[in-house]
Amino acid sequence: MLIFMTISLVAGFLLSNQSPVNADLSHIVKSPFIAGTISFIVGTLFLAILSLAMSGRLFPSTTFIASQPMWIWLGGLLGAIYLTSNILLFQKIGAIQTTILPILGQITMGSVIDQFGWLGAETIAMTPWRFTGIIVLVIGVMIAIALPSLTNRDIRQFDIAKTHRKRKSLVIGWQIWGVVVGVLAAMQQAINGHLGTLLHSTGQASFISFFIGTILIAIVTLLINKRLPTIVQLKATRPWNWFGGFLGGTFLFVTVIAVPQIGAGLTIMMGLIGQVIGSILVQQFGWWHSIKQRMVPAQALGIGLMLVGVGLIKML
Repeated sequence: MLIFMTISLVAGFLLSNQSPVNADLSHIVKSPFIAGTISFIVGTLFLAILSLAMSGRLFPSTTFIASQPMWIWLGGLLGAIYLTSNILLFQKIGAIQTTILPILGQITMGSVIDQFGWLGAETIAMTPWRFTGIIVLVIGVMIAIALPSLTNRDIRQFDIAKTHRKRKSLVIGWQIWGVVVGVLAAMQQAINGHLGTLLHSTGQASFISFFIGTILIAIVTLLINKRLPTIVQLKATRPWNWFGGFLGGTFLFVTVIAVPQIGAGLTIMMGLIGQVIGSILVQQFGWWHSIKQRMVPAQALGIGLMLVGVGLIKML
């Protein structure tokens, strides 16, 4: 069990590097949607090679497709919705809420999926220790992410500017959608994990999810931007600008492995801890051309509480 928790943590750390990589790419191609599409394409190619190496095939048989419920193929759709929504939420409710609300949705839905065994997941009862651990973990997330952002004047002013003069009902609607996006992300991990179990191939399940997501995000990008990146823009990229898809594909591949072994809730929580640690280090050292921001004691305290929360969750 410890090995699956560890690889989920590492995968979350890798995923935290995807956002600044894609953000730098979006500056070059002048569109976060085009950058996201490029990232999905690279991730799909990476997972295609991985699937072929592991199982010798990419797509399941028509017999398998006909015998499975439709919801088993929704992982890619939910991934595309998650990516698109995060881009939109950032512009609608600012950086702090765009980070916090989906996390709350993920933790809540991951726990519910485990409690009731939804989406093919193994049932994991909600014990007092587990409930206490989840509360402690959420508090740790708030301290590690929300508190430093709230004390950062530039971030506060940016977020106020995004919500200023907008109808309160509209802002609340986007806030609710932020939580829903997190719920969908948790569902995606559970669905992909179950698909991997049914196919007996983590590589193939990961590829299928990314492949579907790539098609959908490409359609959205063409509808919104109505253009492709230019040759000049692509030539201006640096080699690491193309790593985003590899990082996202690796994260998805690991979750497909981990969810059937340790449950959706714990996989999500370990991934989130990895993402928080990774994000802090990215900002501390200014990796991938990101803005440097020194680590503060609150972030260390928050990470500590998150780890305590996971420890309490495992006291079954």
